Amino acid sequence: MQNFKVIIVEDVPLELKGTEGILRNDIPEAEIVGTASNERDYWKLIRQEQPDLVLLDLGLGGSTMVGVDICRQTKAEYPKVKVLIFTGEILNEKLWVDALDAGCDGIILKCGELLTRADVAGVMDGRRLVFNQPILEVIVERFKHSVNARVMRQEALVSYEIDEYDERFLRHLALGYTKEQITALRGMPFGVKSLEKRQNELVRKLFPDAVGGSGVNATRLVTRAIELHILDADNLVPDEA
Repeated sequence: MQNFKVIIVEDVPLELKGTEGILRNDIPEAEIVGTASNERDYWKLIRQEQPDLVLLDLGLGGSTMVGVDICRQTKAEYPKVKVLIFTGEILNEKLWVDALDAGCDGIILKCGELLTRADVAGVMDGRRLVFNQPILEVIVERFKHSVNARVMRQEALVSYEIDEYDERFLRHLALGYTKEQITALRGMPFGVKSLEKRQNELVRKLFPDAVGGSGVNATRLVTRAIELHILDADNLVPDEA
């Protein structure tokens, strides 16, 4: 790894001291050209020093979005500068997504191994999406959950003989659409009476023990579809009208 310049953005003095210690002891190639504890000082510093890497905490001054905004603007104004998030926000997964959307080169959580030489070397060598073990474990768990949910949904569609129109009908019922609104969807070749027949058929499939489908309204039908993994409650997106 070649020598490089780094700016550390951290507003907690003790954590700043620890980060400086990691760089000086484990990554001698890193030249700390300055530190900043707030947004104003950061922009003044980066315009003077032009670093190769910004080591950025997200929770500055009690606001998590300040760090995200710094990342986004830095990537817009200085596209060659690497931005590595080094954050204690170990439970705020939405914040991690915001940082990734802002263009960061990686996220290191302040737990587990903390910041390692391999992490920094990966970023400086041009690798994208550098994570340490704690965040990787969360990502892998979410990936497994997503794959398993998709497999269960495909199996449910086959088992209950749910076709494309059944799925669209159920999904839009779950989103609060009326049958009249569903008939107006692009590529939906059914009128209201046809949808009522389709609903009755779905009740028969999903509630085989309900005599004549009595007592099964649209809400119960949609709830049952979610329980059986026919619908993914986390991905209820309407089609184009």
